[in-house]
Amino acid sequence: MIKRYIPGRIRVATAAIAGVLRLNGARPIDIATFDSLYDNPGPKPAISQKVFHLGHSLVGPDIPEMLKQLAGKRHDYTSQLGWGTPLRAHWDPEETINGFELRNAPAEYEDAKQALSSGEYNTLVMTEMVEIRAAIKYYNSAKYLRNWIQLGRQSNPDIRIFFYETWHNLDDKEGWLERIDKDLERYWFNGILRVALGYEGTPAPVYVIPAGQVMARFVREVEHRGGVGPIADRNHLFTDTIHLSDYGTYLVALTHYAVLYQTSPLGLPHVLTKADGTPAKDPCPEAARLMQEIVWDVVTNLRFTGLASPDP
Repeated sequence: MIKRYIPGRIRVATAAIAGVLRLNGARPIDIATFDSLYDNPGPKPAISQKVFHLGHSLVGPDIPEMLKQLAGKRHDYTSQLGWGTPLRAHWDPEETINGFELRNAPAEYEDAKQALSSGEYNTLVMTEMVEIRAAIKYYNSAKYLRNWIQLGRQSNPDIRIFFYETWHNLDDKEGWLERIDKDLERYWFNGILRVALGYEGTPAPVYVIPAGQVMARFVREVEHRGGVGPIADRNHLFTDTIHLSDYGTYLVALTHYAVLYQTSPLGLPHVLTKADGTPAKDPCPEAARLMQEIVWDVVTNLRFTGLASPDP
């Protein structure tokens, strides 16, 4: 039995993060206004989606490729990636994008500014570097998220924009699950998204792909059961302390699919290939079904995805 995930409205930023925001000269949008942006479900996706992925190794080549397989012929994508890359480095030509040559295969790569300036993309998915605290403090995350939002909307006013919530190291001193429980609100929302929207005269919603929340729910369920199929515990979602295994990649790709297409992932295939054409490890029908159920439960009960219904 999967417990429903029904978070309340966000709370005021902590004193620590508020201090960082003042340091950067930023003024976050007030909470009431921020909440009101998500009172109604987001716009329905186009029949065909052309997606641009902007990020780093927690996007990698395999999440976009698996997403394409899940969505079928109606889906196309390109990307600009790096290693541990902040949004500032993608924006500022004087910054170095570490791992650029290795992460951007010619078939999937397109220069981010050129791609979004074309107006041809109807979906933009972005994420910020990890450690998220350092991104906010040293790389002015909100400002550069705002820059990418503005570029996308200036070129295509109908573009749907998504902010992909990731995670941190398994061995984090605060605790991996504990950080995920707290960080969506205190950093992804209060530290970045509310501030980015505060730059706008008339803010419009940027929707969230809550991969961290989904992973935490899945880990709790799997570990409570003592394992499901080939997945015994959280470690099987990763190849090290932060990068995804094939199982973790599939779970995050399902989360992207559910949010971008506003469609339940129940029944989607679980035998997929990776970007290099090799078979991904099969999570097995039981684990895949649990992943799909948890993804849909989380994204439909978190109002900031654009799928959630207004509060009763």
